[in-house]
Amino acid sequence: MAFRLFSGRGGGEVFFPLFREQSALTVKAAGLLSDILKEESYEKKKEIYRDIKEVERQGDEIDARISETLYRSQKVPFDREDLQTLGSRMESFLDMIHDSAKKLVIYRPGYTDGSWVEIGAQIAEDARLLSAITADFDKWKSKGDELKSLCARIKEIESEVDDIYDNYMSHLFEAETNGIELTKCKNIVQSLEDTTDVAKEIGDCIKLMLVKEG
Repeated sequence: MAFRLFSGRGGGEVFFPLFREQSALTVKAAGLLSDILKEESYEKKKEIYRDIKEVERQGDEIDARISETLYRSQKVPFDREDLQTLGSRMESFLDMIHDSAKKLVIYRPGYTDGSWVEIGAQIAEDARLLSAITADFDKWKSKGDELKSLCARIKEIESEVDDIYDNYMSHLFEAETNGIELTKCKNIVQSLEDTTDVAKEIGDCIKLMLVKEG
């Protein structure tokens, strides 16, 4: 989508609520992902997955609203391309949560490893941190350092999950002798790990926005 050549800062009252809506959906989806990772009943897993799919659909709608609002607005609180990138990455975070849940339902692995649950909890923490950041987006001038600190915590989580992932993969290839189960487990944990990578990209994007405007 090509942006109109408007200039000027402002418009936070329009954009900030959209990002708060988007982050609220990530909190909901991440919580559901944690639930599906802990759930033993396959039928209940499918029910939870349907809920996640609906949340992901709502996220797509908000991302479209962000793009449309960017096109129509004369004033924006941050750089237009940065806002577009932020909206897109938040949508991708929801997409990755959905993809992880989908793999759990489609692959139907023989077990759920504790490492998956641990990463799921970290994804939920990422979502809570993003919600805290967007809650204070309108106060970025006075709370810039606090927001950057939250972004730094998201980056730390990504590093912690990398360690969990590496340890799990090392154990998986050593202990799992069934090739099909190994492939299922590898793809599931990879999707979970990728989700925290996207969260880090969101944090990096927000930090860059704050630095550019600070």
